[in-house]
Order: sequence, then C-alpha cells, then structure tokens
Amino acid sequence: MNQKLFFTLLLSLFVLSGISHYAHFGTIIEFIISAAAILFVAGFLGKATESVAHYAGQRLGGFLNATFGNAAELIIAIFLVREGLFDMVKASITGSIIGNLLLVLGASVLLGGLKYKEQRFNVQLASHNSSLMILAVIALGIPAIFISTQHFTTHKTNMLSLTIAGILIVAYILWLIFSMVTHKDILADEEETTPDHGEEPAWSKGKSIMYLVLATLMTAFVSEWLVSTLHSFTAKFGLSEVFVGAFLIAIVGNAAEHSAAVMLAMKNKIGAAVEIAVGSSLQIALFVAPVLILVSALFGKTMDIVFSPIELAAIGVSVFIAKSISKDGTTNWYEGALLLIVYLILGISFYLV
Repeated sequence: MNQKLFFTLLLSLFVLSGISHYAHFGTIIEFIISAAAILFVAGFLGKATESVAHYAGQRLGGFLNATFGNAAELIIAIFLVREGLFDMVKASITGSIIGNLLLVLGASVLLGGLKYKEQRFNVQLASHNSSLMILAVIALGIPAIFISTQHFTTHKTNMLSLTIAGILIVAYILWLIFSMVTHKDILADEEETTPDHGEEPAWSKGKSIMYLVLATLMTAFVSEWLVSTLHSFTAKFGLSEVFVGAFLIAIVGNAAEHSAAVMLAMKNKIGAAVEIAVGSSLQIALFVAPVLILVSALFGKTMDIVFSPIELAAIGVSVFIAKSISKDGTTNWYEGALLLIVYLILGISFYLV
C-alpha cells in the first residue's frame, strides 16, 4: 500500500473511532470502526518497530518486533482486567499464543516457502525455543491440575498464581540474558553476521523511535475504545467470551507481528520471522500473562492462572505441531500449510463452544 494512502487511512480511522466511541454510534458500528482502526494502528506499530529493528540488528530487532507487536494485546488485556473480564483475558492469552504459533508462523512459512524452496534458521535457537514452549505448557497446565483439588482455597489459589507469575517473569528475564548476552553469538543466524545489503529503513533512527512511541499511544486509545464495545457485541451475536478473546481479539492484536513476520519471510529472513512468531508466543506465556496477573492484584481482585481444559488443549496442540516443524531449523511451504490447517481446526472448534 502507498505510504501516503496508509497514513491517510490510519489517521482517518483513528479519528473516526474516537468520534464513534464518544458519540455512541452503536455497538456494531463502534466495534467495526475500532477493529479496523486497530489493524492500521498495529500496522503502523509494526512498520515503526521494523524500522527501529533495522538499527538494532536481527536478534534484538526480532525481540523488539515481538515486544511492541504484543503492545496492542497487552493494552487491550489490561483494560479487560480492569473490567473484570478474566475469562476473556485468558482466552485472549490463549489466542495470542496459538495465533502466533499457528497463524503468524504458518503464514510466514507458507508464503516464504512459496518463494524459496527451503528456508533455514539457527537449529540451536529452534531447540531452545522448543524447550521454552514446553515450559509455557507446564507453567499454564500444572496450576489447573493442583488448584482443581479440594485443598485449594481462594487465598491459596491467588498465592500460587502470583508466585508462578513471579517465577515465569524471572525465567523470561534469564532467557533474555542467555539469548541476548551470554550466548548471543551461538544463537545468531548466518545472515546476522554478514553486512545487510537489503532495503534501507523508511525513516531515520530518531523518527523511527518517535513513531514507535506515537503508535503505542494510539494503540492504547483504540484498544480502550474497542474493549468498551466487546460486552455488548458478544451478547448481541451470541458469541462466547472464549471465541471472542481467543480469535477476534487475538487476530486484531496480532496484526503487527503478522505483517512484519510475513514480510521478513518473503525476504528469505525466516530466522527473523521465527523470532517474531515464536518469540511473541513465548513472551505472551512467560511475561505478558504473569504481568496481567500482577496487574489484576493491583486492581484489587487477583486473576488466577487457571486456564480451562480447552484452552490448555489448544496451547498444547499448537506447541506440539510448532515444535515438530521447527526443531530441524528448516522450513518449507507445506509445513506452513499444516500450521494453518491446525489453526483452522481450532478456530471452528472454539466458534462452536
């Protein structure tokens, strides 16, 4: 899309979303406009992050893409936590994890594979990512098993949830130190160690940072406007909170990662695409989810870390297929198609819940 047209639509939808929210145009119109606005805002966030990432290098760039790509989801989830919509928050966490592992990674691998017969990335990074994905399944699954027993009171449930949240944040920080500092060279792709003769970033370093801050602020506003419509929208169409959280919110929130990862894969930078997709899922499970639990405690009512059986099954299946496909450090278009097929199966199942 032409850059001038993109910014015109971005500003138009942002302003229109604000007007519709405060003028109360109606639930359906407000939801549609806010959802469209957040797609463009997330795209703007993705462009700004990609530009900043160019100056930071691929590994740090992938981390920045994942982090700011998750900004929309985190901000939306904080507003949901404030409203006490904990089931929808957990569903959105589930949707973010499976959306990144299946939809974002699947589309990247598929489209990149159609252009390049086989794409390669660091096999050691793939191995470590697999181990961390399994840790995420354990961390989200074990509490559900123990808290379901009769011995767990609400106090104990909250204590366990807050404790595990703290442990996961520490585990994520240790991973960042391991991958970004102590073992940075071992986990680097070959293309990171060679000069970059690719495209120049759209903006200067200073302008890229300024746009990144601006995009994050716009995301915060549009997210609040979108969340304000969800309760009425869900009730009006008879949709379950699980489906809305796991798919509608997750797809909208994943727009930044999706566009950035696919573009990188089509430039034969599959390592960076995997870093965004898998790294974003890990960040959601090991950092964003724990942060939301801590934030809920600050609001006066602690959200527990107990996910439903169908949410845990969806996360487990996603981790299993993503681990199987990425463990050898190579990808092709058919593997991308498999990931998208699993995502479609889960989407239909969640819709019928």
